[in-house]
Amino acid sequence: MKFIHLTDLHLTAPGEKLWGLDPHQRVQAALDDIVAHHADAERVIITGDLTERGERAAYAALKEMLDRLPMSYHLMLGNHDEREAYYSVFGGPKDDDGFAQHAIETSVGRFLFLDTLKGPPSSAGLYCQVRRAWLSARLDGPVWLFQHHPPFPIGHPLMDLIPLDDGEGFGALLVGKDVRHLFFGHAHRTISGQWRGIPFSALPSLNHQLPLVGGSVPTVYSDEPSLYAAVLIEENRTIVHSDAFLDRHPAQMAPEAERGNWY
Repeated sequence: MKFIHLTDLHLTAPGEKLWGLDPHQRVQAALDDIVAHHADAERVIITGDLTERGERAAYAALKEMLDRLPMSYHLMLGNHDEREAYYSVFGGPKDDDGFAQHAIETSVGRFLFLDTLKGPPSSAGLYCQVRRAWLSARLDGPVWLFQHHPPFPIGHPLMDLIPLDDGEGFGALLVGKDVRHLFFGHAHRTISGQWRGIPFSALPSLNHQLPLVGGSVPTVYSDEPSLYAAVLIEENRTIVHSDAFLDRHPAQMAPEAERGNWY
């Protein structure tokens, strides 16, 4: 199966730029590219920070764009989101306790979409006992986890101030479970590795990034390439391809060059 992973859209009210960039234009360009080149994907998954300030107008603009997709989509909330404003536009799905999380069964196993929104004034994440109970009841069989906040330090001095609270407690829920991959956002960087034996991956924002090294640019945020990921899952294999869709240009070569038999 194939799906698309996006994260950290940071949509503003329509017409409003953010840090000199147009987040609406970025999202629409990504979705157009996905439709053009990945129409065979089963779904689009967006791991939080859908908006910059949780404005209803931003959610409404996002829904209008997403509803034009030929495939289904699944959304999570991040620290920049506002749960009730999100529900006022999208309606759900939500669990029985009102959190924006849900599960779906796929051809490869269960996808679990988690709600790690803690709420202001904190930008850290929270996965409380009520939410943990929901997750614990759904960890049978192979599962793939999707959430906004990483439950461990990622080696970035700013983002490591605001991860998921009690990430070790969260990780204890997963001991002995068949968790195939953890997808998250929040980091505004391309990251991959292993945590507690679980493979993970994260992506940059579609709008602005956090420089890996503080002081490498004179501002807190940076303008670096946006990415989305095309994820391929087969038995015993998960492959995450990232695509810098706004920075894809022809090489300086004739179109007919390098068209021979490479094998």
